[in-house]
Amino acid sequence: MVLFLVCFAFVGAWQYFSLHKHLQPLYRKPPAGSSRVTQPVIEPLQLSRIQVREMVQDKNLLNARKNIFFTDTPEESFRIVTSLDPELTSFLTSRLDHLKTLTRGKPRQIAMVVMDANLGQILAMAGFDLENPETNPCTAAIFPAASIFKIVTAAAAVDALGYTPQTPLYFNGNKYTLYKRQLKDVKNKYTIKVSLASAFADSINPVFGKLGRTYLGKETLSAYARAFGFNQTPLTDLVFEGGRFSIKNDNFHLAELGCGFNRDTLISPVFGAMMLTPLFNHGQILLPAVVTQVTNAKGETVYKHAREHLASAIDPASAAAIIQLMEKTVSRGTARKSFGRFSRDKTLSSLVIGGKTGSLSNREHTIKYDWFTGFGKEKTGTRAIVVSIVVGHGKYIGTRAPTHARSILKHYFATKQASSSS
Repeated sequence: MVLFLVCFAFVGAWQYFSLHKHLQPLYRKPPAGSSRVTQPVIEPLQLSRIQVREMVQDKNLLNARKNIFFTDTPEESFRIVTSLDPELTSFLTSRLDHLKTLTRGKPRQIAMVVMDANLGQILAMAGFDLENPETNPCTAAIFPAASIFKIVTAAAAVDALGYTPQTPLYFNGNKYTLYKRQLKDVKNKYTIKVSLASAFADSINPVFGKLGRTYLGKETLSAYARAFGFNQTPLTDLVFEGGRFSIKNDNFHLAELGCGFNRDTLISPVFGAMMLTPLFNHGQILLPAVVTQVTNAKGETVYKHAREHLASAIDPASAAAIIQLMEKTVSRGTARKSFGRFSRDKTLSSLVIGGKTGSLSNREHTIKYDWFTGFGKEKTGTRAIVVSIVVGHGKYIGTRAPTHARSILKHYFATKQASSSS
């Protein structure tokens, strides 16, 4: 009996000390004479994307040479950190200041957007509109997409029809016109044979007109336009207008849409940049964003950017094919003059560069819009950016959009490479 009581006492003592040991990290007895009571940890209230959007929409992000903004609400003060690159913006605005001094070749409108291709974060928005100085031309869908829409048509042909960059296509007549007779699917001694890559690089309207009207059709072309974000309002922290796309009950209009030779399809430069994000994100559209994080007056993080996809636009293999088409546009197509001999440039030769040009006048023929949407990606690294530029030329044609793009790519990557090596 005595032996039993001793064993029982030993087991009880072991359980007490074992339990006390496990509780120690959770509670510590306050020092003698202290009346402090342990309080539960209260996490700061997190902001939603809509709340952040409302905070940012009244901030002037155009030509902003800073990346931190402050805002006050009736409840609290907040510090907003954006993805804007002040150094890059300073470079762009210095170019704009020079353009404004020109008497010949000064643009009526210009908008330049630079976006991180992997994250969707806006690095810079710069531009001006001489007739509407209060407008942010980077976020307004007031520009005809022109041949930039050929990106959607080409993606649909590759993704839905199984085309490759080498697929042979045929056309008659001038490359840059679009007449009903050019849409006839006939072959004769005047017919010209080209590959899809060449048709894209040279922006051949009859080829893409036939793709839109005859081979893709209304339903397929509409579906891919929506997959690329047209006629949608993405919920992101940046207020911008998306793409507008509509089809009339007219076969010729369908051909005009397929090649971009119309003034009905409208996009903003931010949307133009978003259109290229599937190329770097396994075929998925990446939502543009400008806020990286928000902190309250206590320094607590109440919002943090999370990369988000809008939809899957194309198959990853199709995205790789579109990259090939865009590379050829720069090396041998409509952008070759602006990017001439870039393989001899120390910075540009270290990049994979591609793009698409577009040009179309307004309805009054007083402004000629000149587009370039493209990308630069490190050959041996992961850094990649997308640029979307539109220039509204007046009576005289000044610096073209692809030339601005070349300067941006060279400056951005030269600066980043220099900072990485220092």
